[in-house]
Amino acid sequence: MKAIYLIKYGESDKAFEIRDVEIPEIGEDDVLIKVLYSGLNFADIIARRGLYPDAPKNPALLGYDVAGEVVAVGDGVTEIAIGQKVVAMTRFGGYAEYVVTNKYGVAVVPDNIKLSDATILATQACTAYYCAEECTTFHSGDRVLIQAAAGGVGSLLVQMAKNKGCIVYGTASKAKKEYLAGLGVDYIFDYSTVDFYKEIRSLGHAMDVVFDSIGGTVFRKGMKLLGPGGKMICFGAAEQMDSTRNKLKLISMLWGFGLFSPISLLMQSKSVITVNMLRIADYKPNVLNHVLNRVVNMAEKGDIQLFVDKIFPYEDIAQAHDYLESRKSKGKVVLEWS
Repeated sequence: MKAIYLIKYGESDKAFEIRDVEIPEIGEDDVLIKVLYSGLNFADIIARRGLYPDAPKNPALLGYDVAGEVVAVGDGVTEIAIGQKVVAMTRFGGYAEYVVTNKYGVAVVPDNIKLSDATILATQACTAYYCAEECTTFHSGDRVLIQAAAGGVGSLLVQMAKNKGCIVYGTASKAKKEYLAGLGVDYIFDYSTVDFYKEIRSLGHAMDVVFDSIGGTVFRKGMKLLGPGGKMICFGAAEQMDSTRNKLKLISMLWGFGLFSPISLLMQSKSVITVNMLRIADYKPNVLNHVLNRVVNMAEKGDIQLFVDKIFPYEDIAQAHDYLESRKSKGKVVLEWS
């Protein structure tokens, strides 16, 4: 089978090598999938830059989510059958024609969902659902701020918040304003031209929930916007990408998070919650399975819309990484296996 290996940290055009390797063997609780589409996630970019401690050492096979057809199952697998179309979360290894993953990370794809779209349902939709449903509870009228609102996770968080009657504030580039308006975002802030913190403060609005995937000073500003009982839910730190070549910038980014005491949070009944879906998958596979099947059900019923921005041939892995890293993408970026 063909597989895309990360062989060198740094720029995408020198980072990858396509190799011919053996199809992986399955264990008792595993599922073997013939991959038709591999999803890209921003964590892949961080891993390619050598900034992701959980990533395997080079040569590494990256990739968190795939969609394809089941070709074999282990003796302990009864919920998934050979021939079914499925979406799966992989603990790396998704950049390949065949993938083995644990049964808890696999869900059957209904007929009304395109397989390319289904890649959204693993890492990104599961992250959004876990953040929005497991970490907090939306109430009608809640004010919700979503950083990078046009991204894969962000756009799903927008939909989940709007479904519950929330007032949504989103940050994105100017080019994505129309896309966010179409999702129903009530207040859109172009991060390249305005300070979202100052804009929201001028409105006199306090946030009930802030979803942050940026980190640094963006996180600190979001914390300052929280009202009593507010929750900060952090699921990334994309700002570290701007600090990879400059240690002073890295220190500045870390310092930008700010210092806060549990006592000050307690007095205002505020909370900070962090989310790492790899850890959920490792230590709570039954929760992962519940979340994955919930988002599949939501997509089947039309409660969430799935948007794939671009599909690249697997041979164009470098271009796909560049496009995602440019932050021009909306929704999902996908690799297709011929």
